[in-house]
Amino acid sequence: MKSTRIVLASRPTGMPQPENFRTETVELDPPQPGEALLQTLYLSLDPYMRGRMSDAPSYAPPVEIDETMCGATVSRVLESTDPALRPGDIVLGWGGWQTHSVEHVRALQKLDPSAAPLTTALGVLGMPGLTAYSGLLTIGQPKPGETVVVAAATGPVGSTVGQIAKIKGARAVGIAGGPEKVALLRERFGFDAAVDHRAPDFAEQLAAATPDGIDVYFENVGGAVFDAVLPRLNQFARIPVCGLIANYNDTDLPPGPDRLPLLMSSILRRSLTVRGFIVSEFASQAGEFYPAAAQWIAEGKLAYLEDVVDGLDHAVAAFQGLLTGKNLGKLVIKVSD
Repeated sequence: MKSTRIVLASRPTGMPQPENFRTETVELDPPQPGEALLQTLYLSLDPYMRGRMSDAPSYAPPVEIDETMCGATVSRVLESTDPALRPGDIVLGWGGWQTHSVEHVRALQKLDPSAAPLTTALGVLGMPGLTAYSGLLTIGQPKPGETVVVAAATGPVGSTVGQIAKIKGARAVGIAGGPEKVALLRERFGFDAAVDHRAPDFAEQLAAATPDGIDVYFENVGGAVFDAVLPRLNQFARIPVCGLIANYNDTDLPPGPDRLPLLMSSILRRSLTVRGFIVSEFASQAGEFYPAAAQWIAEGKLAYLEDVVDGLDHAVAAFQGLLTGKNLGKLVIKVSD
């Protein structure tokens, strides 16, 4: 079996460019005992992949040069050496940016195609959904009547955070880039208020949308968005730090004076809780998350949006768009039928 794959050809400086990737076709070894041969149906593209392209110290090892780019996948089993899987089964795995893969059966999760669209295993019912659920409820701990603000709010994590906040009785305020995304927050996801971080009066919009301040800020962006949020944080506000996409392509320290003392002073004076997290810390919560989220979807309380791009050959351009906010909803590459 041959696989077409996209590998990391060189480490990017700043925004990843096409020359940082290489497409090649390779011959796969037959599956060994305990392994399965898979055909990739859908590939998830996520912001964390930018960090994996760097060899700087991080919570996960980097993708090595000439190695297949990492990524979660929904795949069809073509051949299995383990009776737990049969040809035709659909599984969630980590095949990465390629058309076919050989993976350990124990690392795969069998999916029920009749339970939900397969792409949801990469989004609202998958890692992004669990990230929102665990980060918000374990760290943010929203209470009825409180104000929850989330950045990158039309993305798969942000949109889920806002809707779960409302389910728990809080007021949800979303921050997104551009009028189209702001409208989606109100009309599709039911946020109580939405503000445009690209608008020249963004800080004023945020202040008007949070008249009682901010009790929980779910951080996905950093940069200028956090600068506007910081003055609005209430005493004892909680800040789950999930991502900092505004800074992922930075190559130098930010210019200007050192503002760290100001930030630390704010944390001290207002007794803020700032807690970074990686979703793997909350893997044990998957068993409670999935049935809860599936029920909320069935009840019409949890909506989701997917941006499906056809063809593995479009993965690099789609990934660049993800890092600049061009996608609407969870970004997925359709690799094959």
